[in-house]
Amino acid sequence: MSQNLFHPYTFSDENMDALNLDGHIMLPGLLTDSASGLLREALDRIVAQVDAINTDDMETKRRPKKHAAEYDEYLQSLIAHPQILDLARRVLGPSIRWDHCVSLVRAAEKLLLDWHTHDYAQSNPALGFIRIFVYIEGFKPDDGGLKVVPGSHLFRERSLHFATDEELIEGWLHGKTHPQTGEPLQIQYLDAPPGTVIVMWTHTLHGVTAKLPGTHTPHAVVYAYRNPGEPSEARWISEEFEKKSIPAGEELLPLY
Repeated sequence: MSQNLFHPYTFSDENMDALNLDGHIMLPGLLTDSASGLLREALDRIVAQVDAINTDDMETKRRPKKHAAEYDEYLQSLIAHPQILDLARRVLGPSIRWDHCVSLVRAAEKLLLDWHTHDYAQSNPALGFIRIFVYIEGFKPDDGGLKVVPGSHLFRERSLHFATDEELIEGWLHGKTHPQTGEPLQIQYLDAPPGTVIVMWTHTLHGVTAKLPGTHTPHAVVYAYRNPGEPSEARWISEEFEKKSIPAGEELLPLY
């Protein structure tokens, strides 16, 4: 039997409505203490593997981060964990594929992440793609925190990138309103307690604020799932891993 990843909870119709309205939903403190400890250890192992790679080729250097579940048995075991699959299927429906698992542990000086969106099935809204972010220690709005533009997912923009809030406002956000509420789109800075899980539609504009000097580098990881039907540019699964037998997860690995 799988060890509990989440505390008991219900992903309600209200949660789904909020996800569809805002493009993300935060589930504070959902992660169990035992899972937090195991995830922290697993992500530290990924960091150690990255540090041990002696090369100037950054793609090779980043491979254990981008393919984290291929480099750690515990992270691999969560791909088909019943609770994470239940969450993914409550959002996407029964037919899903696992897309990637990425370690979000970054050096403090590199934690700032530009505003961006991700692509998937641009012309077919029936095909969904979500990212399930897991934050072991949580985060503060001004200290390595996630920032989002609620409602931006409804525009299904392809690969937007902006370096700063000001560039985002001038280059895309100014004058736009929420397609459902009519309210002006605004930047929202999230505040997450330890053990928070955030579910996000892939087209949601998001970024990460800079870390404050002298603060710890947080442990975080993201698991992505999608409805099959179109190619995924974010799909980071090696051919060898795709052929691997994962308990209760064989149907999750193929592209289609």
